Amino acid sequence: MLDKLTAIEAKYSQIEARLAAPETYGDPEQVAKLNKEQAELQPLVDAFRQYQRTLSARDQAKELMSDPEMRELAQEEYQQALDDLPRLERELQILLLPRDPNDRKNVIVEIRAGVGGEEAALFAHSLYRMYSMYAESQRWKTEVDSVSETELGGVKEISFTIEGDGAYSRLKFESGVHRVQRVPETESGGRVHTSTVTVAVLPEMEEADVQLNPADIEMQVFRSSGAGGQHVNKTSSAVRLIHKPTGTVVECQQERSQFQNRDKAMRILASRLYEAEQEKISSEYTAQRRSQVGSGMRNERIRTYNFPQGRVTDHRIGLTLYKIDRVMDGDLTEVIDALAAADQAEKLKEQA
Repeated sequence: MLDKLTAIEAKYSQIEARLAAPETYGDPEQVAKLNKEQAELQPLVDAFRQYQRTLSARDQAKELMSDPEMRELAQEEYQQALDDLPRLERELQILLLPRDPNDRKNVIVEIRAGVGGEEAALFAHSLYRMYSMYAESQRWKTEVDSVSETELGGVKEISFTIEGDGAYSRLKFESGVHRVQRVPETESGGRVHTSTVTVAVLPEMEEADVQLNPADIEMQVFRSSGAGGQHVNKTSSAVRLIHKPTGTVVECQQERSQFQNRDKAMRILASRLYEAEQEKISSEYTAQRRSQVGSGMRNERIRTYNFPQGRVTDHRIGLTLYKIDRVMDGDLTEVIDALAAADQAEKLKEQA
């Protein structure tokens, strides 16, 4: 591990030197690339340098313990260094784990009502609200791409983009089937109903990230439909893209111009095709993935929201929280932190 960390620190120093060189600034593209590399390596290099300082402090304190006048102070510093080293070593192990190349990307979230009719549609809307409020707490931007609403205020399906650094790294564990148990407002007998909603979280891909042949894509335009407003049903600005080889259909109708809707729809299409390819690759390693925090497959039941008991249970890690109101208001930090920690633990186990 130390050899690898020393090599990474050397690379970081080279990047610093290149960024300080006057000739580098004649190439803005190169500057942007170097800045990105530096930002990616900095947490690891900072942790390694802290680890080296702690090692040095331990060794110096050990030497000073032979001096009667300095022994007490040196012993305290020596013990502090011994306490800090295991924590710093674990931090370095985690930072050295292979990183998901999509972690820093924006995300496209698709929510679809499943079993349960109108109750499922109402819960799908509640999940959209939950993710929107979480995004707001992270100072991320949420933008609806397409939505199909029901008369009672639910959504049959909704697709929206969350823009923010690291959005995918935090939300990627949300893919799967979410189950709700509660008494619907339309239920006169007070019986608890169980409904399901499917969530898919995709890293937002650019067209350049996925091989897209224009000849494979059919574009249709139509008038936007919605609750009303000056930009609804006036022009054919909504766009539907059909990827003929796979039959994948994407719609985008929330932007004001056809060009904006097409641009966004192309990114969503690229993201869906990327996800399909990843699922195909993942299925080849099914046995390996069973031990992981979640494969992200859409048919995997991941969480139950039980309103009568006020609890939220994540089945992948056995986490139960009795604060359903706060979770539904976007307080997802504890759940996501626990999922990320479990994922790191699995990766460390595999690495070992």
